[in-house]
Amino acid sequence: MTYLIKHWEPESAPFWQQKGRSVARRNLWISIPALTLAFAIWQVWSVAVLNMPNIGFGYTQNQLFWLAALPALSGATLRIFYSFMVPLFGGRKWTAISTASLLIPAVGIGFAVQDPSTSYVTMVTLALLCGFGGGNFSSSMANISFFFPKAEKGTALGLNAGLGNLGVSIVQFVVPIVITMACSASWAAIRSIGRKARCPGRCGCRTPVSSGCRSSPCPRWRPGSA
Repeated sequence: MTYLIKHWEPESAPFWQQKGRSVARRNLWISIPALTLAFAIWQVWSVAVLNMPNIGFGYTQNQLFWLAALPALSGATLRIFYSFMVPLFGGRKWTAISTASLLIPAVGIGFAVQDPSTSYVTMVTLALLCGFGGGNFSSSMANISFFFPKAEKGTALGLNAGLGNLGVSIVQFVVPIVITMACSASWAAIRSIGRKARCPGRCGCRTPVSSGCRSSPCPRWRPGSA
């Protein structure tokens, strides 16, 4: 069984009814979640930079601004090149490649934010790589527009772009919840240690951790600190 399309006439009513509609819709429903994931990765820094100071990263406001802005800059640039990828690689293959490439910034951010000593250059690189998600938009729209006749092309592209953009809302809703849960779990683990280390955080209370810091969970406290 071959997946290579050798004949495609969406404007032909008999072809569209017998074969074209099912193939086009299958590609659309695959494209939508892939584009949703792409938008989520593209916009993750807009949420992450707000919480980085709370987990010990000492970047300046200007540095945080650039981390939020760089994905948009790289994504807008990559859209120029991504729009030519579907004719070169094919829609199915390029959708798989472009979606898999999102793992690079996603996994990288997951490791980087666990260590407050991570260099700013590393964060800038990861922010630029998140532009992969922005570039995916142009290739996804180019791919879907090929499958549908003119009468249904607007609806298909609207569904693809509209539902794909839900990735922005999803990441802005989910990331703060994940950070809150992770911080709560970390603070519970810290308190269970029972050490008499004093909190060196910005609150300045110097209260023993076991007694409870006024600004707990203090973002600057680390096990074993004094």
